Amino acid sequence: MSTPGTAQLAPRARVVELLERRGVTATQQRVEVGQVLFACPQHLSADQILERVLAMGARVSKATVYNTLNLFSERGLVRTLSIDGDRQFYDPTTAPHHHFYNVDTGELIDIPADALALASLPAPPAGTAHERIDVIIRVRSS
Repeated sequence: MSTPGTAQLAPRARVVELLERRGVTATQQRVEVGQVLFACPQHLSADQILERVLAMGARVSKATVYNTLNLFSERGLVRTLSIDGDRQFYDPTTAPHHHFYNVDTGELIDIPADALALASLPAPPAGTAHERIDVIIRVRSS
């Protein structure tokens, strides 16, 4: 669920603690990105995050936001959701769950993991194992 505006920010101390628990150095810019991203359950693009960080009065480049998001993803702080191959959203809810994606509005809505039942999974290719299942159900406004 995306929250409009920039008024809501995660407390700085909470963000620093989250980063340090995952072995991420809490630089000023990483903390600022984290304050936006970890404010509430939401799904934001890198551009939306950049816009909100800049609205805080921070000085950060687009490249720094992308690098920070990649680092957060690698360290398990966020889930990266690829939509249609050319759109990515970042989800601070890392517990297993799925999503509805409204193709008309661009909104992503969480679906609890236990609300979706898969009867079976195909065997993974030789030498690999299942890591995570991401189901994105595309819907349209009616």
